[in-house]
Amino acid sequence: MGGLYAEPMGVDFSAALASGLRRRLGARPEDMARATLLVNTNRMARRTEAALAAGGATLLPRIGLVSQLGALLPPGAAPVPDISALGTRLRLASLVAKLLRVRPDLSPPSAAFDLADTLGRLLAEMQEEEVEAEALETLDVADLSEHWQRNLDFLRIVTRWREAEGTVTETAAQAAALERLLARWHDAPPETPWIVAGSTASRRPTRRLIEAVLDLPEGIVILPGLDRDMPEDAWKSLTREDAPQHDHPQYRHALLLAELGRTRDDVPQWSADAPAAPARNRLISLALRPAPVTDAWRAEGPELTDIAAACAGVTLLEAPSPATEAAAIATGLRAALAEGKRAALITPDRTLARQVAAQLTRWGIIPDDSAGRPLHQTAPGRLLLLAAEMRGRPCEAEPLIALLKHPRVHTADAPDDAPGSARRAHLSRVRALETELIRKKPLAFPDRASIEDWVTGPDHAPPEWRDWLCEVLDGLCGDPPEAPLAAHVARHRALVERLARGSVRGHADGREATGTLWTDAAGRIARDAMTRLEQNAAQRGTEAISALEYARILGGVLSGEEVRETFSPHPDVMIWGALEARVRTADLVILGGLNDASWPGHDAPDPWLSRAMRKACGLRPPEREAGLSAHDFQQAAAGPEIWLSRAVRTAEADTVATRWLNRLTGLLAGIGEDGTAALAAMRARGRVWLDCADAWRAPDHRHHADRAPRPAPILPEGITLDNLSVTGVETLIRDPYAIYAKKILSLAPLPPLRQGPDARVRGSAIHRAMEQFSREAPGTLPADALERLRLHLEEALRELAPWPGARRIWLGKFDRAAPDFLVAEAGRRRLGRPRHVEDKGRIEVGGLILHARADRIDDRGDAVAIYDYKTGALPGEKQINHFSKQLLLEAVMVQEGGFAAIAPRPVAEVAYLSLGTKYEERRPKDFGPDLIAQTHADLRSLIRRYAEGAPFYARLSPDLLTYAGDYDHLSRFGEWGDTDAASPLRLERAR
Repeated sequence: MGGLYAEPMGVDFSAALASGLRRRLGARPEDMARATLLVNTNRMARRTEAALAAGGATLLPRIGLVSQLGALLPPGAAPVPDISALGTRLRLASLVAKLLRVRPDLSPPSAAFDLADTLGRLLAEMQEEEVEAEALETLDVADLSEHWQRNLDFLRIVTRWREAEGTVTETAAQAAALERLLARWHDAPPETPWIVAGSTASRRPTRRLIEAVLDLPEGIVILPGLDRDMPEDAWKSLTREDAPQHDHPQYRHALLLAELGRTRDDVPQWSADAPAAPARNRLISLALRPAPVTDAWRAEGPELTDIAAACAGVTLLEAPSPATEAAAIATGLRAALAEGKRAALITPDRTLARQVAAQLTRWGIIPDDSAGRPLHQTAPGRLLLLAAEMRGRPCEAEPLIALLKHPRVHTADAPDDAPGSARRAHLSRVRALETELIRKKPLAFPDRASIEDWVTGPDHAPPEWRDWLCEVLDGLCGDPPEAPLAAHVARHRALVERLARGSVRGHADGREATGTLWTDAAGRIARDAMTRLEQNAAQRGTEAISALEYARILGGVLSGEEVRETFSPHPDVMIWGALEARVRTADLVILGGLNDASWPGHDAPDPWLSRAMRKACGLRPPEREAGLSAHDFQQAAAGPEIWLSRAVRTAEADTVATRWLNRLTGLLAGIGEDGTAALAAMRARGRVWLDCADAWRAPDHRHHADRAPRPAPILPEGITLDNLSVTGVETLIRDPYAIYAKKILSLAPLPPLRQGPDARVRGSAIHRAMEQFSREAPGTLPADALERLRLHLEEALRELAPWPGARRIWLGKFDRAAPDFLVAEAGRRRLGRPRHVEDKGRIEVGGLILHARADRIDDRGDAVAIYDYKTGALPGEKQINHFSKQLLLEAVMVQEGGFAAIAPRPVAEVAYLSLGTKYEERRPKDFGPDLIAQTHADLRSLIRRYAEGAPFYARLSPDLLTYAGDYDHLSRFGEWGDTDAASPLRLERAR
């Protein structure tokens, strides 16, 4: 019974394995229990158990993994060292951190944990491939750059440290377990069956295990997806010493058979199952021939007489975008369900997998996603990361509100409270904090003082909630930014649990509640991850690290964990990774994301050894990963019905089809009319599904009436526009609907939560500085005018702009513009004095109160001059005459006596003064009494028109195509465009 077996492409490997075990191990249940089965992944183990159970009641064999042999050692064997992968990575991170202090040009210190991961993989590979430290000592790098020479010096130190420390990696522990198992077998070979199934023997330890199993009396090895259609000469070319084909899907099988001294004829099939599509297996085998022998296409291509049968179950879907690809795949999965089929999407592209899952929700379908969700994308994971990223730096408004509103924050209830009552009260207080303090003030960096001043006001919050919030702020901003990893973990965990607990102090039994933080599956996995980090933190040493580096370490730990939700997904719709192609099959298999960036993906560069250095040491070439992906592709493409799907373009650029799809389409296009016709039929079937997806995504024309028309409300009789600012007149001209929403509906836009150094803040600081300067020096400019003006600006920026970088940039721009401004200012001061600064005025025009706040009005005796400060682009002459009438309207108000402190008099000059990157001035063309009178008349006409019932059109005259109004969402802009006709509608007065 023992020996080497294989299964061909297109066979459900797990089902074939289970049926063969039942047939070969004996009919009695205890015969099955005698066997030990070693598989390559936990998923294959679960799938094999399910396949065995599907055949009827039976005892199961002992199932283990080829990479975890320690658990299979017999009693009495020497124990294998218990190695923590996280602990090893942290120890290596400590070494890398020391390197980065010496070589800061290599990477920032916060990247030590990430570089430790790549270093750990390199050390593991060296141990797997039995590359001794001497290989690094003898490596010649004289012709390489200094960067690689320094890396090599560091690696030599690390390998010597590894040898001195002993076993420091999981790989070394697994190697020790393998050595002890083989020694045990040498002394006392087991008399029970040992079976290795599903492994491609891609690693040297696995090949050693396979060789040892084959030497056992009842040792069995079953290879997955052996290609028997490749001619022998092509097969032998895979393992040529001068040009091994590492990227070919069958390379690992060919290498194993060569090392065992066997041919494919010596490897019988394990089961009696027939491939799903033998003709397609032959086609794909020819398409994937090694590059040196692709000339066989010319000879063997025309001999393929069953092209139509090979391609009958193949659909080639070439979508214009990833979103369209996801929609088409979801439509195909839904259609397969309607036909009673089991369907699976196989893709290594997790973005595509999430998009397809989202598309399936339109039919209420939740697919069975084998990958689950990364822990850092779950609710507890996001909370842990958000809190970690906020620590050790000033607390910003936006992340603070996001943190306080997180669904796992303040979820504990006091013993006598109704469930959820504390959370509801907390959310109400956070909303008040956001709208009344952070947005309204605005407050970019909330701190304890500002929070205490606010919450101590009437009707805001009870003292315990205030104290809790201040404790949270202290935990975020009060901790030292640098501390040992163990201290970071302890403080961070305490902070997160305090957040989850909220202002509830505890229960009667003295225990502290943590709400729903750790309650569900994701929470339990997150708690275990934090516990492991606590247990292994000492491996990083007592060296202080920054809060930023701690956040990166935590992110690396959480992203390496997966969460399988406890809900019941649909049993007939699956999303698998590429590795699943070895384990399972379905009626419809969709290979999605077949672009070179995903299948096989870009080789991750080794930051420690160059390609030539790796080859000289005997390490695995980068093409190995491409070969493993190719084998997964070849197995997945052997199903009864398959789709080959890709997006021809992303949002940024055109994509490149995966090399295997290029080979397949190239072969079909070049072997004659049958191949060309088959390829055209494959593409035609793909276009059908693209059309179906477009039909699902297109808006239903029956519901076009539900789209909002371009609004143009007409006020009901008795309701008029009664007040307006001089700057609001421009808005009334350009976007009347915005004035309707603001003045008639009394709707004000909510200030942004994300606060930054924008033009509004800069303008406020400039205006305040100019106001203080003009009040301080209303007469002739003093000798130190530049210093005084800059001092006022610095004071204004310190109060209004809490961003040091922005302050320096704005001061630099001001320093370039200020000298020219003061030269011009001296000329203005000779004509008049800035007697009126930030004065308010108002006049009545046609029943409407027009009001203004003038930046500056200079007294010139019998006349005045009006100036307005700008920090952005100045309006052009046409804009001033037709839209930006602010200064002209202020001139009207002065002549009409609208400013209480200014007697009616002529206006000699109006001008915009720019203090942007350079000093500029802008005046209306042909300014004088006639232009002022015309502006007054135009204003009366404008007010009269709306008083008589003119519609308040939305976006009547936007200045730019990119114009965005504060009330565009209210007018439902987007459902209509700027070129659409408006629909005037007279409103009725509410009764």
